[in-house]
Amino acid sequence: MDFIGIEPIELKEGYAQFRMPVRPEYLQGAGKMQGGLIVALADETIAHAMVTTLTPNEGLTTIELKSNFLAAVSSGKLIATASVFKKGSSLVIGDCLVTDEKGKNICRVSATFLLLKEKGKKDT
Repeated sequence: MDFIGIEPIELKEGYAQFRMPVRPEYLQGAGKMQGGLIVALADETIAHAMVTTLTPNEGLTTIELKSNFLAAVSSGKLIATASVFKKGSSLVIGDCLVTDEKGKNICRVSATFLLLKEKGKKDT
């Protein structure tokens, strides 16, 4: 997601933290960060947290996202912190909290991803 400035901070088993700048071109008419871009940051962060739990024959695709916008932001950087809540046999559920640089809660996102398994291969 280089084109919108998303970059990783930390990745470990079941966890990811990414950062994204708030740029003037990302602001909507009222001068606040456009919500879809905040959700894109969260989705990407959750996906990376989930990828750390996959076997080589597994993949993912988002099937549901729920976002709660908690505060507006107009400048600075956003920090998204995500963790895997549960990995089942066909679904993976993750949570993400997006904050500003000062730790103020901006958006909370929960997501369900479909676990894709390559046919004919067994988990190792």
